[in-house]
Amino acid sequence: MKLNLFSAVLATLLGLSAQKDSLVRHNVHIMSRILEANKGTPGHITNTYRHQSVHSRCSGAVNWICMLSFPPGVDHTLVQGDVALSKRRNAMKCWSEHCKWGKSYNGLVEVPYTVSEYYYDSEKASIKTAMEMFHRRTCVRFVPRRGQSDYLSIESDLGCWSTIGRDGGQQVVSLSVYGCLDRGTVQHELLHALGFHHEHTRSDRDQYVRINWENIPAVNAFDFHKMDTNNLNTPYDYSSVMHYGRTTFASTLGADTITPIPDSFVPIGQREDMSDIDILRINKLYECKKKKIVTLPPSHTSTTCVSSSQKKREDYIRFRSEPKLHWG
Repeated sequence: MKLNLFSAVLATLLGLSAQKDSLVRHNVHIMSRILEANKGTPGHITNTYRHQSVHSRCSGAVNWICMLSFPPGVDHTLVQGDVALSKRRNAMKCWSEHCKWGKSYNGLVEVPYTVSEYYYDSEKASIKTAMEMFHRRTCVRFVPRRGQSDYLSIESDLGCWSTIGRDGGQQVVSLSVYGCLDRGTVQHELLHALGFHHEHTRSDRDQYVRINWENIPAVNAFDFHKMDTNNLNTPYDYSSVMHYGRTTFASTLGADTITPIPDSFVPIGQREDMSDIDILRINKLYECKKKKIVTLPPSHTSTTCVSSSQKKREDYIRFRSEPKLHWG
């Protein structure tokens, strides 16, 4: 029975790379029902694919389908589950200005992007909703690409993943429709693209969490190594949208791979929304400055931000289309 179950699941998953249409979405729904009926778990699927020499990421029962990544179908090497290694530099090091997205004359960090037409309109809306927090509370603006050579290409590839920082040229951010479109998950991958690492890999993390190596498979050990990170003089953030969950990559379902210290009951691994410290770090890394908010007359539907040095009409017209700025 188990062999037949795994065969059915394997065939269904492999079908994901063969076509991208409504039938694929239907197959995923069927697969989920099969697993539920046969008490299948994410661990079953993870272990099956590990034996097939396929890298997998499975961080829990919720939205686990989206966390499976398959290098044979992905043109990147993935580490830490969702970090794609750069083809131009060591992606695990992001220190130079070339790794950051440039700032425009108006003080905004404009990150051009495209969104695959594979997404339904409602899915595109989910991505834009996740971007709104960046627009409201930082100087980062994700803007539709208009011929820029460096840009993010948001695609529904296999899994949720991104490179670290600006990589140059077309830079894929994979947000699979099979579970990667939660607001916090979208923000997580966009933060990678802006240059941020996972919180649990901070250079000072041993003061705040205990890594339970005995519960981590050897294949995933690297995912828990500390990095030489720039912490921007900010505190360790258990509530960061960049923090792994308590049982991420556990060799035994439900076992802790990360335990907060000294209070082991502190929640970690949320994917609801960026934390205040996540936002603070963006503003620090990109040196976002506070802007004066000018409210337009009632006939307009948006607010306009115009500083004293930007009184020219052409600048005013440009800012009319910008979301309101009130970071800091």
